[in-house]
Amino acid sequence: MTIIDKYILKRYLATFVVMLLMFIPIGIIIDVSEKINKMIENKVPFVEIATYYYNFTIYFANSLFPIFLFLSIIWFTSKLANNTEIIAILSSGISFTRFLRPYIIGASIISVFVLLMGFFVVPAASEGFNNFRYTYLKTGGKEAMRGDNTDVYRQISDNEFIYVNSFNTLSKTAFNFSLEKFNKEKLEYKITASRIKWNPKDKTYTMYDYTKRTVGEFGDKIEKAPQKDARFRFDLEDLTPVVYIAETLSLNKLIKFIDKEKKRGSSNINVYLVVLYKKFSVPVSAFILTIIAVSVSSMKRRGGMGINLAIGIALAFAFVFFDKIFGVLAEKSSIPPMLAVWLPNVAFGVLAIYLLRNAKR
Repeated sequence: MTIIDKYILKRYLATFVVMLLMFIPIGIIIDVSEKINKMIENKVPFVEIATYYYNFTIYFANSLFPIFLFLSIIWFTSKLANNTEIIAILSSGISFTRFLRPYIIGASIISVFVLLMGFFVVPAASEGFNNFRYTYLKTGGKEAMRGDNTDVYRQISDNEFIYVNSFNTLSKTAFNFSLEKFNKEKLEYKITASRIKWNPKDKTYTMYDYTKRTVGEFGDKIEKAPQKDARFRFDLEDLTPVVYIAETLSLNKLIKFIDKEKKRGSSNINVYLVVLYKKFSVPVSAFILTIIAVSVSSMKRRGGMGINLAIGIALAFAFVFFDKIFGVLAEKSSIPPMLAVWLPNVAFGVLAIYLLRNAKR
């Protein structure tokens, strides 16, 4: 690595870190100003507030990482161009492709860092961030943490199915419960109860107005009881999963969770797949945004850095906008999640190639 490579790489990483240190406190101040009233009303302990803003910092930086990266490259590359340093470098016989090398090295370092953060650190921060919001800040409190609590129908194994008409998260009670077990497409038995309550201490369920009908060859056997305790193979989360559950899981746990939900025929599977694919697509965007930013800002313009920054901000927000839009479309429509998640990278990758060719000229 030459002196020029080290110089550019150092500026690349240093400017990115400074950009994070500049904008994260601003984000915290804005968030505090919006939520301070509810925190005071709910008498939130200071320790929990401090933990929340630790998680908020990680969550905020991960969400807006493409904008921070893009603006930092635009900023310091425009300064190089205005000081005619880029002209001097290219005039010495170095090609534009060779000039890009320290930028690609910098993008590789940041991509690996973001990838590892997304696998292990961000899920824990996301869980703490969302738990605090739904506990103290959201209307409805912990009730709002879960998705649709009505008409939950799930497959809990290859031959067992459960159904509940509704579920109350505060009392941990489900109503109009039924469990059906099949043997080679033939009903083996069916359990019904007017309500079923989760007992966290011994991890059992209490069923009320319990009825079990066992299908026999020469007649059915019926068992009834006003109340009955039992252990089942499904968890409380199977009745109403937390809406942001996928964001809180590390990579291995997320993959296992998605496999389990696919077998159960979960209606939220697209939401979980979007979270999984974004763990890989976001780090790749570092390379695309780096090439676009260098291509846009390496030319010395009459308007100075202001023009480059204006173009950079517009492109950065356009990328984040399309990334969010296609993510929502994948969750709410029939668009394949992988296509929706990677489409912004593909579109901006084509733009990066076009701008790079123009910059080389």
